[in-house]
Amino acid sequence: MGATAPAKDDRRVRRTQGALRNALIGLIIERGWDGFSVQELCERADVGRSTFYMHYADKEEVLSGGLADVGREIRAQLKRLGAGRPLAFSRPLLDHAQEHLRVFRAMVGRRSSQLVRGKLRDLVLDLVREDVAALMSPGPRRDGTVAFLGGAFFEVLIWSLEARPPTTAEQADAIFQELAAPVLAVAAPTRRPR
Repeated sequence: MGATAPAKDDRRVRRTQGALRNALIGLIIERGWDGFSVQELCERADVGRSTFYMHYADKEEVLSGGLADVGREIRAQLKRLGAGRPLAFSRPLLDHAQEHLRVFRAMVGRRSSQLVRGKLRDLVLDLVREDVAALMSPGPRRDGTVAFLGGAFFEVLIWSLEARPPTTAEQADAIFQELAAPVLAVAAPTRRPR
């Protein structure tokens, strides 16, 4: 009997959080990050303020939760595919951005805020860090490599969303992988057996 209640609550929680995330996306697209309040977010999601604050401290946490979901989705996809090459996250993330073009453009466009761009950049850096950690020992060289490759991918992602004529995820990924390969080769050379 006790096991039934949490499942119902979990569905309710997921439904509420999903409504808030969908409302957040719509408002970011329409008004930009700074163009709406928590109250307006609650009204759009048809969620009371007290319910909102049971789940989140502010709209930044709603955004963080949505991006964490994207990260989990990318990691799960890589696990299913058995992707073993470094920086394999790039294609699924570029595909996801292309599939949700309006959202990603709103997140990195003129009406975006540094906070939104920073959260997206953090997701990219986490994905790069996970891959580079398998190739390099901890230290400044690894940290610098993560920063360099993460920044490069983030800029390629933005370019791919704004390019005229439009570019595909496949094209953007090929460019990123080609440019990243020499960096990985220098930063984390393969060790030769003695």
